[in-house]
Amino acid sequence: MKIRRDGDQSFVDFVCGQLDGIPELRVKRMFGGYGLYAGSAFFSIIHQGCLYFKTDALSQRRYEEAGMAPFRPSEKQTLRRYYQVPVDITEDADALQRWARESVAIAAGIG
Repeated sequence: MKIRRDGDQSFVDFVCGQLDGIPELRVKRMFGGYGLYAGSAFFSIIHQGCLYFKTDALSQRRYEEAGMAPFRPSEKQTLRRYYQVPVDITEDADALQRWARESVAIAAGIG
């Protein structure tokens, strides 16, 4: 499920605007997409117009219950710790920041 089809850069800009309250947010181009960091914690991937957050066993269930799938950059590779964020969450800045903070804590090893 994709939100925007007008190029990853405009989607990256949109997501960064939604995540404006995340401390030390930065974006780095990688794997044909983008990685999002909060300080040194790598917590998110943007790839082909989709946003993925790092999950743990507990949070992963919420993504699966929403019908979301893990990040699959190719037919042979699936990153099962990164799940697609539901569109309704991505479009709601407050909800997206709550989910992002949880993902940041998981990525930093404090979640």
